[in-house]
Amino acid sequence: MNQGILTINAGSSSIKFALFPLAQVISPDAEVSGQIDGIGTAATRMVARNGAGEKIADQNIPGEQVSHDQAFDALLHWFLASHSGWEIVAVGHRVVHGGERYSKPTLIDDTVLAHLSSFFPLAPLHEPHNVAGIKALQALLPNVPQVACFDTAFHRSQPDVAQVFGLPRALTAEGIKRYGFHGLSYEFIARALPQHSHRANGRVVVAHLGNGASMAAMVNRKCVATTLGFSTIDGLLMGTRCGNLDPGVILHLMDTKGYTVKDMTRILYKESGLLGVSGISQDMRTLLASDKPEAHEAVDLFCYRIVRELGSLVAAAGGIDALVFTGGIGEHAAEVRRRVGMQCDWLGIRVNPEANARHDVVISAGNSSVDVLVIPTNEEWMMAHHAQTLLAL
Repeated sequence: MNQGILTINAGSSSIKFALFPLAQVISPDAEVSGQIDGIGTAATRMVARNGAGEKIADQNIPGEQVSHDQAFDALLHWFLASHSGWEIVAVGHRVVHGGERYSKPTLIDDTVLAHLSSFFPLAPLHEPHNVAGIKALQALLPNVPQVACFDTAFHRSQPDVAQVFGLPRALTAEGIKRYGFHGLSYEFIARALPQHSHRANGRVVVAHLGNGASMAAMVNRKCVATTLGFSTIDGLLMGTRCGNLDPGVILHLMDTKGYTVKDMTRILYKESGLLGVSGISQDMRTLLASDKPEAHEAVDLFCYRIVRELGSLVAAAGGIDALVFTGGIGEHAAEVRRRVGMQCDWLGIRVNPEANARHDVVISAGNSSVDVLVIPTNEEWMMAHHAQTLLAL
């Protein structure tokens, strides 16, 4: 019987999953990967692909308001029927927030689960769904060890001064500080970078650009600064999230319009970003293809914010030796990379237009003093690797 490690990334309305052969976790190639979308609706659908990228499942999950438990149950039933020769020996879960307590992958028990539940106020739109996924898999696979892999862990190497807000010390002591996110993605890039650049241990800025977006500066492949802070709406403009915002705007809107915390949460997380600025779409592909001025303005702002944050991160790192693009937009939107490179000529960043158009791994021009790279991220493999290492499988 083949043995594999299952990875789970549970969101509010979707579940990403992958299975990695235990004997080949050293390889980033999954045996199976896929996603369940539309959880909470009557249009819940699961799509799965094999290691060659061929679709091996595309099916609806019946129910009027399919829950996470029902979605996981459908996933496990499909897997056991279609992969009867496989045994799941461990599950790695992406957990958005580890608070100050967790800075490395951790075997989940009742105590850990209680701690994760206590972090709900730190990440109310993510952590509850991460925990729901853990509980669902514990019920379905009661004898299989479950490992929590934290998105905040990679950023714990930041110096204290990079983690503190200018707030009263009592609030800081309660955990109100900069944590940073997308850590599994940055950790994968840090591991992969030496294969592509001899400057991997230098001053590197990584741009994780997607529907959720952030950037991080690394020195010796350790984080020294990042754009996301206490929450997942800081820093860059994102698909539907606002990014950096003067907190006075929030106070003003609550005072003058009577907006509640719930109202502000909806606006900042769901109605802002590329969608809010353009009024058209949160999808960068749609905006780049549009001739409407509002779409152009949204793309311009997205790139401008990247350039602004890049300057800040270069200052934190004391210079820059390499710039890495990753994430859905970072890996596929050559136009975004071109604009960022063009606006950062003053840093010695120059992009080769042909290599950029081909989405090559190395896209820096011959006269660039900075290595510019496009490296696909793989958070799922990172989770499988952590589970295998922690459990010594």
